[in-house]
Amino acid sequence: MQETMRQRIAEGKLFTDYCEGLPEDRLAAKRRMKRFNELDPADTQGRAALIAEILGAPANAWIEPPFYFCYGTNITIGDGTYINVNCSFIDDGRITIGERVMFGPSVNIATVSHPINPAMREFMFADPVTIGDDCWIGANVTICPGVTIGEGTTIGAGSVVTHDIPAHTVAVGVPCRVLREISETDMAEYRPGMTFADDELVRETKAA
Repeated sequence: MQETMRQRIAEGKLFTDYCEGLPEDRLAAKRRMKRFNELDPADTQGRAALIAEILGAPANAWIEPPFYFCYGTNITIGDGTYINVNCSFIDDGRITIGERVMFGPSVNIATVSHPINPAMREFMFADPVTIGDDCWIGANVTICPGVTIGEGTTIGAGSVVTHDIPAHTVAVGVPCRVLREISETDMAEYRPGMTFADDELVRETKAA
């Protein structure tokens, strides 16, 4: 039996997206995207309903418009995750985002690539992207197909992530590389010389 395009996408094989209902799915997604990006900022209930419609399941996450995607239903977002403005997720392949992940503005996630061979450039192949719990993805980061970022990791602004990044590290650069492991000092200070214990916001939180 011949494989469907959706099977080929899931298996990382060459595919096209001109058949088998894929164009119709993308058009429906663009309409949902337009509705979301034009929503009244005060309509929090409408926002939650549209996020559930976009992802195909309810999500306890906050997404700032404008937000761009191909299908939406190939994206899974964990509880407490925040996605800042102008993020773009190319989700032909699956994008899995953990809980309490923070995205700066203009983060790009791509699951799709094209052959280098110019004669075959019209075709695509997809690899999933996974981001663990409690990550911080800085502004203008690009995450390439097939990348896994381990839990608790920080990716510095402007980085291009082409390979897996281990958990509990700080990684920066083009291409993105591990700068160092997260230290005890990082856990005690939010910037050099300023500890969480001395932070008024922490005291207010404990008093609440």
